[in-house]
Amino acid sequence: MKLKELKKSIDWCIIIIPFLGIVSLCTLFILKPEESGEILTKIRYFFSNDCGVYYLLVTLAFFICSFVMAFSKYGKIKLGENAKPEYPTVIWGMMIFNSTFAADLIFYSLSEWTMYATEPHVQNLGDVQKWSAVYPLFHWGPLSWGVYVVLIAAFGFMLHIRKRDKQKFSEGLRPVLGNKVDGPAGKIVDLFAVFALLAGTSATFSIATPLISAAISKVTGIPNSRQLTIVILIFVAAVYTMTVLFGMKGIAKLASYSSYFFIALLAGVFFLGGEMRFILESGVTSLGTLGQNFISLSTFIDPLRKTTFAQDWTFFYWSYALTWCIATPFFIATISKGRTIKNTILGTYFWGIAASFTSFIVLGNYGMAQQFKNGVDILGVIQNGGSYPDTVMKIVETLPMSKIFMILICITMISFYSTTFDALTMVVSSYSYKKLKIGDEPDKKVRVFWAVLFILLPIALLFSEKTIHALQSISVIAALPIGIIVLLIIYGFFKDAKKYLTEKEHHES
Repeated sequence: MKLKELKKSIDWCIIIIPFLGIVSLCTLFILKPEESGEILTKIRYFFSNDCGVYYLLVTLAFFICSFVMAFSKYGKIKLGENAKPEYPTVIWGMMIFNSTFAADLIFYSLSEWTMYATEPHVQNLGDVQKWSAVYPLFHWGPLSWGVYVVLIAAFGFMLHIRKRDKQKFSEGLRPVLGNKVDGPAGKIVDLFAVFALLAGTSATFSIATPLISAAISKVTGIPNSRQLTIVILIFVAAVYTMTVLFGMKGIAKLASYSSYFFIALLAGVFFLGGEMRFILESGVTSLGTLGQNFISLSTFIDPLRKTTFAQDWTFFYWSYALTWCIATPFFIATISKGRTIKNTILGTYFWGIAASFTSFIVLGNYGMAQQFKNGVDILGVIQNGGSYPDTVMKIVETLPMSKIFMILICITMISFYSTTFDALTMVVSSYSYKKLKIGDEPDKKVRVFWAVLFILLPIALLFSEKTIHALQSISVIAALPIGIIVLLIIYGFFKDAKKYLTEKEHHES
């Protein structure tokens, strides 16, 4: 597309306002890291402490709605009436997983149990090892994926059945707001969506990338520092900026490669780590405990605040999913053409949960075997002031050929980042257009702009040097309005799908 035509087709409001907002936030975090970090923490405390029940209820509502969508008459609707699936099931499943939590999943799989093992709430439950293995499955399980699947169904219907030429978050509200989505109301919704997405991605980069830095430092001997982490962030951005230029075909290929690296990492730890029996037995126990306690875990708030576990962890994960749901469902909806809503919902649950659970069961339980079975003092790293990437390095050092595993972790995380952000950049670039038909890809210049913008806030957040809870704060804050918007989108889906089925019955009769 020529530059003159591109300028006319761009929604400059969605470009300029987020850009100015991110530049302003970056300036604050770099020039006043302590003050800005404290403000974030205070706002996060209000949102999670006083509004926590909101995050819990909307997440439960999405989870229940997803099964209503799948097993009601709406589940039989095919996304693209006469279309066939564009991607084989396995490739489709890889693309689903790679477009979501894949990059930070490795970090959390290796370290999350250490975060819970030192929590008073988990210690009060009695068996620290058991519950430290259960909570990661709960937080990365059906409720988190439920936030995605309801929007995948809604956006899939919007894109492939109604064939909307605006690939924007606000377009999902058209059945509710009508033509008002073309005005200021729609602009506000889309701006909320873009800022929430930038918040979610910044949390991912800021929390997980230091693990790559720590691994590279161990392998090469280069001192681990903030500067090294920033260089790695820039390198990752360069990689996914290059790959994003190849479009959907490039994303599909990279998703396959990323999955192979991931499988190699899991297989290596499982078969070479010497803890196969412990991993399998602890995994089966964790799944059983999760199934037995799913309802109580899903509704735990602790109104007396004996601990702040739900506020610090559970509500963060629900808000984290809400910030990532801005783009991921659009991408999965796009690649799900030719599948029924039921197939799409259940398939997304299957592929997402299967990969997430396998990662936590293998990597997490290997680390716990070292702590609770073999006596390696991994938790002591945190108690002595170390970081979570330091705990991961201590775990990996117990593996045979540990430096090879460190390199494999780096390669896998970078490839996951590239695939995930390829997909996100493709979707958020579509937001930047006034109109964009299904099948048309955004201009490369627009994709490069967003690819660069994604990396700015994570770099600035590194200057705050705050705890993991402080870095999580930005997601908790950004998610509040998104939950309300998603509820309206779900209502709009049921309203529009009912109308569609009525129209179809009349046409057939």
